[in-house]
Amino acid sequence: MSTTPSAQSASTGRPGQPKAGERLADWADGRLGIYALAKSNLRKIFPDHWSFMLGEICLYTFVIIILTGIYLTLFFTPSMNEVVYHGSYTPLTNIRMSEAYKTTLDISFDVRAGLLMRQIHHWSAIVFVAAMFVHMMRILYTGAFRRPRELNWLFGFLLLFLGQFDGFMGYSLPDDLLSGTGIRFLEGAVLSVPIVGTYLTMFVYGGQFPGMVIIPRLFTVHILLIPGIMAGLVVAHLILVFYHKHTQFAGPGRTEKNVVGMPLMPVYMAKAGGFFFVVFGALALISAIAQVNPIWAYGPYRSDQVTTDAQPDWYMGFSEGLIRIMPGWEIHFLGHTLELGVFIPLVVFILVLVAIAVYPFVESWITGAKREYHLLDRPRNAPVRTALATAWLALYMVLLLGGGNDLVATHFDLSINAITWFVRIAFFVLPVVVFIVVKRWCLGLQRRDRDKVLHGRETGIIKRLPHGEYIEVHERLPQERLYELTAHDQLEPLELPPAVDDSGVERKVKFTDKMRAKLSEAYYGESSQIPKPTAEELEESTHHH
Repeated sequence: MSTTPSAQSASTGRPGQPKAGERLADWADGRLGIYALAKSNLRKIFPDHWSFMLGEICLYTFVIIILTGIYLTLFFTPSMNEVVYHGSYTPLTNIRMSEAYKTTLDISFDVRAGLLMRQIHHWSAIVFVAAMFVHMMRILYTGAFRRPRELNWLFGFLLLFLGQFDGFMGYSLPDDLLSGTGIRFLEGAVLSVPIVGTYLTMFVYGGQFPGMVIIPRLFTVHILLIPGIMAGLVVAHLILVFYHKHTQFAGPGRTEKNVVGMPLMPVYMAKAGGFFFVVFGALALISAIAQVNPIWAYGPYRSDQVTTDAQPDWYMGFSEGLIRIMPGWEIHFLGHTLELGVFIPLVVFILVLVAIAVYPFVESWITGAKREYHLLDRPRNAPVRTALATAWLALYMVLLLGGGNDLVATHFDLSINAITWFVRIAFFVLPVVVFIVVKRWCLGLQRRDRDKVLHGRETGIIKRLPHGEYIEVHERLPQERLYELTAHDQLEPLELPPAVDDSGVERKVKFTDKMRAKLSEAYYGESSQIPKPTAEELEESTHHH
């Protein structure tokens, strides 16, 4: 059956001419280079490991926070002007409150899906910070921060830092009694800054606490400034992940020069897209059945009242715990009162954050390694780093306990003074104990890996030899498993040059070089790593078997 010219024109256009869609694509590609960009990036390989999903959870919860935040912004009024409530929640009828608190009640009880959106927004913020925290610890344990990814570590650290403080500002916006207590806590922290504390407080609050501008200012910073910075950091973070290629664990076919995994399109994008909806659905389910921040139960904020169980969200418990366990020290200096009971914990809090941020550069300085690292460490193969990271976790948990000492005391019928003194002592003792124990665990696991490489795994089969001896039969490990257990580097500690040179003149060694050598010995000396089996030892053990 022949095709008429009119039918051919309607279906394909003029003979030899591309379709309108193709012409549009060619036009856009000629000006934007989309085809070349997509061709080089959409087939990019990503390795597959469950721990890499932590970063995806961070990204997806950030997107959910933005989407639900836009919805809530449409109905929220960031004003501290006083109004009288006549809404759906009758227990607060005729109660004076700020417009911020009133509109939050309206969102919760009068706006369609408003309460669910509030819950999803709040739970997403909690999971966002938790996922970033766990993701950061995964990077720290596996050494994924090493060259060339130090800058990406800083981006991730800034995202965690900004996420914590944006969360604090977010739950302060409703101006209820609980969040108002948190803002009062912030005022005390700012006031403790020597000399300029009062001036900073007047600047932040626009006058004496609570003033009339703190909620509008927090609102602007919460929805514009910090999210904008975080969005830029997320984009930069992802660009560097693409540029440096993704890290991977050692395994068959995996080297420092390649990536073994799935292409971005279509495999990885399909899995990532499905995982986004899994995360969204899980958050929606949690938000529907688990109440968080019921502001109507606290009532509007009044500066002469405070909630008896006032607690920050968990990610601010570290700073709260520092202040609660610090003795109420204050001194008078040059006519100024220095509130050391608040100022010293703030300094410690900042110093701990700085130490976490600069750790990759410190380790790089200690090792002196200049090459790039694309294979991840097993935590046991970096005992000192693993022990330091776990000691930090122990410190965080004990201070979280200190931040909720009143609730622990009331729920478990304990003395709040006993809890406070326990946390004070554990602050200094527990990290040291955890460091020692975890380091010994790592060394024990290294010895176990060495034994597996040389003698194989235990089969549970007992065999009697001709001369009567009973032994357990060991099975040799497959070649890929041997590679996984021996692929890690073992650096040699740095050594100082001889005390005198060839001419007999005493060398001048800098203090920093001495410190670097001592730290290098602590990281990579005989007491900090078990030597990997050599090829000769493996051959000898194989011959013996």
